[in-house]
Amino acid sequence: MTSTEFRVESDHPISGRLLPVSDSQQYSIGDHPLAVATAEEGDTKPSGREIRVVHVPTGEVVFRKTASIRPEAGDEF
Repeated sequence: MTSTEFRVESDHPISGRLLPVSDSQQYSIGDHPLAVATAEEGDTKPSGREIRVVHVPTGEVVFRKTASIRPEAGDEF
């Protein structure tokens, strides 16, 4: 497996504890579980935009994170 086996990407800058300080829109990661964990932990600027993990050799999106909408206080059923 090469260091560019998976790519964590978004149409917006990504930030997170597992990423370098710079707010890039894509990061190359060699390990599938680490790429998914990085995407799951990450957030975009503006917040809540889609983050994908792409298997570079095939171009297949293997993980996709989108914003979850939380109900406002008092809106719960």
